[in-house]
Amino acid sequence: MAADDQTRDAGPGPEDDNEIRDDEGRLVADFVDGVADAIGANDAERVRELAGDLHESDLGDLIETLEHDDRPKLVEMLGKDFDFAALTEIDETVRVQLLEELAPETVAEGVRELESDDAVYILEDLDQVDRDKILAQLPALERLALTRSLDYPEDSAGRRMQTEFVAAPAFWTVGHTIDYIADAQELPDTFYEVFVVDPTYKLVGSVPLDRLLRTRRSKLLSEILEEDPRTIKATEDQESAARTFERYNLVSCAVIDENERLVGVLMVDDIVDVIEEEADEDLRALGGVTGDEEISDTVMYTARSRIPWLLINLVTAFLSASVIGLFEATIEQMVALAVLMPIVASMGGNAGTQTMTVAVRALATREIGGHNARRLVRRETLVGLANGSVLAIVVAIIAGLWFKNAQLGAIIGTAMVVNLVCAGLFGILIPIALDKLKADPAVASSVFLTTVTDMVGFFAFLGLATWWFGLGGVS
Repeated sequence: MAADDQTRDAGPGPEDDNEIRDDEGRLVADFVDGVADAIGANDAERVRELAGDLHESDLGDLIETLEHDDRPKLVEMLGKDFDFAALTEIDETVRVQLLEELAPETVAEGVRELESDDAVYILEDLDQVDRDKILAQLPALERLALTRSLDYPEDSAGRRMQTEFVAAPAFWTVGHTIDYIADAQELPDTFYEVFVVDPTYKLVGSVPLDRLLRTRRSKLLSEILEEDPRTIKATEDQESAARTFERYNLVSCAVIDENERLVGVLMVDDIVDVIEEEADEDLRALGGVTGDEEISDTVMYTARSRIPWLLINLVTAFLSASVIGLFEATIEQMVALAVLMPIVASMGGNAGTQTMTVAVRALATREIGGHNARRLVRRETLVGLANGSVLAIVVAIIAGLWFKNAQLGAIIGTAMVVNLVCAGLFGILIPIALDKLKADPAVASSVFLTTVTDMVGFFAFLGLATWWFGLGGVS
């Protein structure tokens, strides 16, 4: 059988989504292998048959799954059938590598078909030189619009907004507006409201589409508009913009510049991406991993991004070990202390992490402020006291029976209470303090909190044992 015939029989086509993805939502191996075989055989027709009609999300997953050298070939073979919106669905590292291997003319042609927010998202991570080469291939007006969006700070609303929107003057009638929407060619694919602006493009109000369609054609927009609609400044952080959407249940929101002129609109689908990105970033930060690390990153990049916090953790580990060193003579005289002391430190670390996680999330969502910070500190301290008391009884009984020493059980129980109270207290104070110092509490809190709970746990347990049993003393 000829190679072309083999590739035509390999793998399912996109007409059956159930065959493209398995029960857990992953692309099935037969489909990916079929596309890879078609690329290897330079069978562009088969590639288009398999992947030409894929949804942008499916196409993005396919790109990530393919080998590095097959990715640009896929784009070239699909030609006009390749949807550049798929590049918004893939890891930054993969996207940048792919764009760098494509001709600027190819990228420019694909970007022109996208809404401005997707185009900016694709271009923003490229080096300035590569970005300029692509922008140079665009018509002047389109290049100017994208350049203006790219000039806004990274992670700002201006980077996320789309510059396509529907705007009309207040003296237009409903009928005139509807006719304009029906006939205009350069309107966004999706929109939910008409923005009413004055001659200087300052926002006067907005008219939701449902109200527009339910009003007689003779009515003026000025008679039905919503005055003082919610707005977001283009320089505002995207996380703050997402909180505005969440707080007021928005579907879309006008974006204004420093002169309060309408420059774009944020849509809820963009905000969902922001929320997912910020949550993912915070989750990684809690583990000491940089927010931009992807599974597609190289070994060297990943190792380099993780080592700083590991080194800091190493320093703090030596601080904890130094506390143990103070009681070296005590431990030599009662080996049971060496067996039991990790329990106190471990339970304190776990309890502190629970408090810290709640605190970091509350800070990220701006739920902690001057009005409730003291109450939350008091609550977490009392929670530590309550949980510490329960655990103290359990561990005291177990340790007393294990080593046949009730006094030792009482000591470790007391140390447990002390450490869990400190865990609750510092589990919320450390994130608050770091936030006040403009440091990211998600990144730094865990290292400092672990150090505190280890040092307090070791010192409380070994110090109490030294005092009670009159052992060794502090060296």
